[in-house]
Amino acid sequence: MKQIVVTGGSRGIGAAIVRRFAQAGHMVAFTYRTGEKEAEALCAETGAVRVPCDVRDEQSVQRAAERVLSLFHRPDALINNAGAAQQGLVETMSLTEWNDQLAVHMTGAFLWSRALLPVLRGHGGSIVNVASIWGLTGASYEAAYSAAKAGLIGLTRALAREEAPAVRVNAVAPGVIRTGMLDCYTPDDLKALQAEIPLDRLGTPEDVAAAVYFLTSEDAAYITGQVLEVNGGMHI
Repeated sequence: MKQIVVTGGSRGIGAAIVRRFAQAGHMVAFTYRTGEKEAEALCAETGAVRVPCDVRDEQSVQRAAERVLSLFHRPDALINNAGAAQQGLVETMSLTEWNDQLAVHMTGAFLWSRALLPVLRGHGGSIVNVASIWGLTGASYEAAYSAAKAGLIGLTRALAREEAPAVRVNAVAPGVIRTGMLDCYTPDDLKALQAEIPLDRLGTPEDVAAAVYFLTSEDAAYITGQVLEVNGGMHI
């Protein structure tokens, strides 16, 4: 039985990751900032532990990490999944909007990795960062999000070198996944996106969760510093 920490685990991809590990019999703690009802329901469903945390805030992460370590004395894996969507042209984007994307996706992963690395290092743990296809290709009207995810990929590769061989660090880069982040798209927009995907369907949170689960498993023991794309062939 492993001990797994998931940031941003109350809904969407994060909730699917929590379920995937819990269904396999592992102990899971997940953080959330909003979505209290969703977090409570997920705990009741899976037996996971919820820990409130704003990953953008150093003190909030420190408190949450202390709480997690009081429950799990030796976490086996950290999944940095917390994120938020943001759309808009660079020309009209505020500095606050820009900084918030970097804080949620990059700073949050940095703070949580820094907090748990000492215990992960002690027994060959692993980190998986949830990036995005847009961190690899860029997306118009999502420059801040794309830049933040590209930075997260850079952090993944640098930390993999820094922590090897003690800790494996990898990332997944989901494509178009059916979560609340697609609510801003019209049905026609979604059809157009699906038409660009060779496997002819949008991805599911469970598709991403399966990839995350693999990267934390012994089957991936010789994999570090890699970005596993989960996009149905949208980017090859």
